[in-house]
Amino acid sequence: MSQRWITPAELLALGAIWGAAFLFMRIAAPEIGAMPLALIRLGLGGLVLAPFVWRERQKVLEREHWGRLLAISVLNSALPFALFAWAARYSPAGVIAIANSTTSLFAALIAFVFFREPVGAVRAIALLAGFAGVVVLAGGRAAGMNVTEGAIAGTLAASSYAISATLIRKHFASLPPVPVAGATLLVGAIVMLPVGLALWPDHPVSTPAWLSALALGVLCTGVAYGIFFRLIQRVGASRAVTVTYLVPVFAVFWGWWILGEPITTRMAIAAALILGAVALSHRRTGGANTLS
Repeated sequence: MSQRWITPAELLALGAIWGAAFLFMRIAAPEIGAMPLALIRLGLGGLVLAPFVWRERQKVLEREHWGRLLAISVLNSALPFALFAWAARYSPAGVIAIANSTTSLFAALIAFVFFREPVGAVRAIALLAGFAGVVVLAGGRAAGMNVTEGAIAGTLAASSYAISATLIRKHFASLPPVPVAGATLLVGAIVMLPVGLALWPDHPVSTPAWLSALALGVLCTGVAYGIFFRLIQRVGASRAVTVTYLVPVFAVFWGWWILGEPITTRMAIAAALILGAVALSHRRTGGANTLS
């Protein structure tokens, strides 16, 4: 493959993988449950990246980082994974993925409120349009379901990602990113362990649900994190986060193709508002990492 095609190919593959994460959650969450599924995802993703954590353990696992690592593990892994899995029980894959796209908007809002970064007219319009998209998304039905709860949960997960991205930039910018990602997954799994085990399903779970949980943890978390941070190191964060635009497209496509979930007018309007707002925001800033 020509060198110039490697980055577009990896971005396309990453968008497809992260878009599929919402499909896998839709299949697995109703049978396994939100908290156990989040535990499985955290544990498997952490195991995939564990060799990188071990190699850099003296830097990443220093005692001075423990408190911050715990906070980031909750905000960047345990909490959003649980929220997405819970939302997947009530909303189509595309709805949750579109809500997830607001991460960059929340990052801009946090930068303004807490760090007094100037917003400007363009970013202000972007924020208003993006959050208007959330209101549109949360106000209807899709695939016969009231999606309000799922849209709100997905938006809360996106805000959690944005807060954690701010903390990572502030406290872990000098550390290698892949080991940091792996450490947050492993610590998040420890945090989630008591709740996940307490709510572990006591009924038979189908093979498709188990396979979806496996793919969610190994492929959509561990492998995808590795691809994403490799992209950041090679082409920079501002180009790597363009995957933000691909994830909801693939999520809607997988949900429609595999599960027969309809693509509604309300979803299209919300996606146009949110992704358009993200595009405007990225013209003014490098954006935030948007993980699924």
